[in-house]
Amino acid sequence: MLQQSTIKSFQSQVVSWQKQHGRHQLPWQQPSDPYRVLVSELMLQQTQVSTVIPYFTRWMQSFPTVQALAAASTDQVMAHWQGLGYYARARNLHKAAGYICALGEFPATLAQWLQVPGVGRYTAGAIMSFAYDAYGPIVDGNVRRLYARFFAISGVTSSAAVDKQLWALAEQLTPTEHCKSFAQGLLDLGATICKPRNPLCEQCPLALNCQALLQNRVDELPTAKPKKIVPVKEGHFLWIEQAGQIFLQKRPTPGIWAALWSLPQVVADDTLLLEAKKQGEFVHQFTHYRLNATVWQLEPAHLPRYAQVQEQQPGDWYHKSKLAEVGLPAPIRSFIEQQPDFSPQSDREGAKPDID
Repeated sequence: MLQQSTIKSFQSQVVSWQKQHGRHQLPWQQPSDPYRVLVSELMLQQTQVSTVIPYFTRWMQSFPTVQALAAASTDQVMAHWQGLGYYARARNLHKAAGYICALGEFPATLAQWLQVPGVGRYTAGAIMSFAYDAYGPIVDGNVRRLYARFFAISGVTSSAAVDKQLWALAEQLTPTEHCKSFAQGLLDLGATICKPRNPLCEQCPLALNCQALLQNRVDELPTAKPKKIVPVKEGHFLWIEQAGQIFLQKRPTPGIWAALWSLPQVVADDTLLLEAKKQGEFVHQFTHYRLNATVWQLEPAHLPRYAQVQEQQPGDWYHKSKLAEVGLPAPIRSFIEQQPDFSPQSDREGAKPDID
């Protein structure tokens, strides 16, 4: 257990620094109601603030309330998320909206928020802190790094033992007042001062008591994850085009790119490929493997035979001018847009690798 003097000092330093130097003009802070915080927190998972801002702005224009999101179709939701990656977040956010609408009100306690689909321990704490200015411990990548350095904690921060230790510290250090400023201060310090590389220790309000700095271990903490060999998988997709339209198929759920529209995918030994010629190739990096993809051009006349051997996933023809209206995986969209005479315009900015 930490001493009360340590806790109080840590809290006051973080809160004071945030009020003077922290971020106060992020779009989800104006205002910071439960719905806006929920959307922003799911978007911000493993995604940089600068990438999220335009997506958040467009999202709130289309789905300004939790009721509007709950009433939206899956295709509408995925179209607004395309390019952000980690698409399970979009599906979870859609489910959460439905759950909240069925409940009839927003949850009011940490325990209640943990019952919402897609809301985990961090997100629940963030909503309590930012939307209600109430007690809500948070531990994300920035906070893990900050705590690992401040307390000189060795070990990979995502390991079960260290994760448990970090959450125990968070529960002790999180105040019951000035909660919003404290939580935002932790995130801002991690993002702008206690950075992964070249941290600005001379500007940190916690420097005098930072054990990593005192022990000259800033560069070695937090402990790096051991590198893994990333496997490579082959993928085969079909390019079927007629009259300025491309045939797309909805991806099954669950699975990679679930509920998104994509070029149809076939296995390497599919006999349809004997009738096809190579259209092009692309490479895409997922979290756990690299996809080396080949796209094969197939005549529309072969489409009925393809439909006979595939699972009955919905498929349809899309004109190039309509592709911005449906959710496409970023590498699929990029490949389509690179094809001569088939370059649909997309307004999606700040694309992030599609990782599900």
